[in-house]
Amino acid sequence: MENMPDKKFPLSKDSLEALARRFPTPFYLYDEQAIRANARAINAAFSCFDGFFEHFAVKATPNPAILRILRDEGFGADCSSLMELMLAERAGITGEKVMFTSNETPQAEFRKAAAAGAVINLDDITQLDTLEKALGALSALLSFRYNPGARKLGNAIIGNPLEAKYGLTHEQLFDAFKTARQRGTRRFALHTMVASNELDINYHIETAKLLFQTALEIKSELDIELEFINLGGGVGIPYKPEQNPIAWTALAEGVRRQFDSILVPAGLGNIKLRAEWGRAITGPYGYLISRAIAKKNIYKNYIGLDACMADLMRPALYGAYHHITVAGKEDAPPAETYDVVGGLCENNDKFAIDRRLPAIKTGETDGDLLVIHDAGAHGRAMGFNYNGKLRCGEILLRPSGEAVQIRRPETPEDYFATLI
Repeated sequence: MENMPDKKFPLSKDSLEALARRFPTPFYLYDEQAIRANARAINAAFSCFDGFFEHFAVKATPNPAILRILRDEGFGADCSSLMELMLAERAGITGEKVMFTSNETPQAEFRKAAAAGAVINLDDITQLDTLEKALGALSALLSFRYNPGARKLGNAIIGNPLEAKYGLTHEQLFDAFKTARQRGTRRFALHTMVASNELDINYHIETAKLLFQTALEIKSELDIELEFINLGGGVGIPYKPEQNPIAWTALAEGVRRQFDSILVPAGLGNIKLRAEWGRAITGPYGYLISRAIAKKNIYKNYIGLDACMADLMRPALYGAYHHITVAGKEDAPPAETYDVVGGLCENNDKFAIDRRLPAIKTGETDGDLLVIHDAGAHGRAMGFNYNGKLRCGEILLRPSGEAVQIRRPETPEDYFATLI
């Protein structure tokens, strides 16, 4: 493990220290240039599909500045709540570039999605009635979220489809298409989401194959031709240095082979392809920056940060690995074994356990700056205020090298603003 390749960070120690003087830690830093390059690589890989379209999962990085960058690169938005619909709207992503997929959905949220012209993707057959009550009629374009049950294995994070709360069963799916057509819907689409953070491209290719076969069944049994198929999200990122990133071109080529062998011979080659990746778009290009402020040596050695799990809860929630580097000591050999922790009154408030790192200097103003990698998705977005902790801000590193604040840190006034 000590000879493991390290992860890269776009700023030198001096540049990061200068940034920390402008924007006190902790804060998130996003690399715009890297996000744009990744978006362009995805669009280039999937250009083998005419009309391919990516709906970025807003829940991953819900900041309009990030959404506008992705809008400029030709992406849309995948939304799952009223506020996410509003975030997309504020970022200038509108109409059918927005896909609304939610569960246990209030009528007001369906009305907002319809008013925005979003594609509505229903999670359950009972939502047909809810949507009709909300709008007075079903929308002209409807998608359904498919839960394949035993037809497809899940993965460790999202779980077995048989145990998942999401989607329609195989039988319900066909009933839903039939019912929606009877009630006036004329445009249809299909969606699934059966994995999360999966790096095996064969898993995603097999998911595409399942959806293409299902589209063929829908055409054969119901004479309904889908307008598009949404492959869902779930593409993973290499949180550990020894892991390899997803090969976008290989993934696109594998999906294309399934498309050509299943749909094209059946005369369904006009079906468009969509996706809703989030983590894989921004995850590797966001970093949580925190200063080491305390050291404690009891039964174990602890390094205390000025960030806590209220800023990044994935390690505590999932036992997830996030790589950590010490600014300026990237090439220094590991010298100590630490638990890297925050100050929350919870024993699972840990960013790393038994992590081999260079010797770390602590101090509120001159302690080492730690870079927690791969925090660009499901990081700041999952923040919370337990213990009265205030959520940190977000900084965007522009391609020019300029750093701009795109979300200020919370203040005590923010915390007390909703209290009566």
